Amino acid sequence: MSGATANISDTRIGVLLGDGIGHEIVPATQRVVSAAVTAAGGDVDWVDLPLGLGAIESHGTPIPDSTLSALDELDAWILGPHDSAAYPEPFRGRLTPGGVVRKRFDLFANIRPARSLEGVASTVPDMDLVIVRENTEGLYADRNMFAGSGEFMPTPDVALAVGVVTRKACERIAHTAFALARTRGRHVTIVHKANVLSMTTGLFRDVCREVGERDYPDVRIDDEHVDAMTAHLVRRGRDFDVVVTENMFGDILSDLTGELSGSLGTAPSINSSETKVMAQAAHGAAPDIAGHNRANPTALMLSAAMMLEWLGDRRADRHLGVAAHRIRDAVRATIASGVATADLGGLASTSEFTETVLARTLRR
Repeated sequence: MSGATANISDTRIGVLLGDGIGHEIVPATQRVVSAAVTAAGGDVDWVDLPLGLGAIESHGTPIPDSTLSALDELDAWILGPHDSAAYPEPFRGRLTPGGVVRKRFDLFANIRPARSLEGVASTVPDMDLVIVRENTEGLYADRNMFAGSGEFMPTPDVALAVGVVTRKACERIAHTAFALARTRGRHVTIVHKANVLSMTTGLFRDVCREVGERDYPDVRIDDEHVDAMTAHLVRRGRDFDVVVTENMFGDILSDLTGELSGSLGTAPSINSSETKVMAQAAHGAAPDIAGHNRANPTALMLSAAMMLEWLGDRRADRHLGVAAHRIRDAVRATIASGVATADLGGLASTSEFTETVLARTLRR
């Protein structure tokens, strides 16, 4: 399905419900995406794929081989949140389904915007930045080895973890960050901890700076230690544009910026390689409210919009970009109008919120 000449009518998108509230927010997101794409002049062919607790019951594993084989043939998919802590052994202690997917398809770029929304109380009003997180190595032990884990115990009383930083991974995430900055405020901040982790995060900092200075001379570059960056984000988060960092730092900072800008319930993200993209909200499966029609689908809807825009850019298909803008505008206008779920201080149920977004998606 890859190719710059693909038409919007060729769009096939995988659907992985996941666990917990995934069974509510993923179908809600599908409805909005279908409406937006239809309004832009095309159709979506949805491909339903098992993953999570349901897949354990039906296939004996949370991530069946048939699901991975089907994803081989797709450019894009929506992944609902999964609750791997609730899986029975031996699956609970294994790499999560999302981790398996990220690793298999080398989804090296995790793009996590943090933007304040009208109608949502925020600690940092007017925040509008993007965390660009290297997604394959760094200090994350579950994904920085070809086989096995980067975390291990040589004795019952000693635990070790390996951090991995390679020039190749640094270069490609740097290109992602600087190319994105060219579409925004032309400012990249490199976050590291080179005063302590001088070889690993020092290499990350230096390679990112080299790429920027060599290939993106029109983009302003600065860098910050990760601990100082947390304080800067709280105090003056509106001053940052694109923030590029390694895996663990990116995970922590993106949760922080999500909350500072309003709520993790409104924080979207995509995971991408050069050829594939996965929409996945930053929040979890929230099993305590699952099935009660209270879940907030905002983050996943906005993640799906990012996915469509990513596809449109690579296919040179402006219709997908139009569909993405319809979704973003509809979600933001819905919340600004006072229609919001309980986590944002509103009274709307999941279905009521979705119906309002649908109506605004189709309105022009």
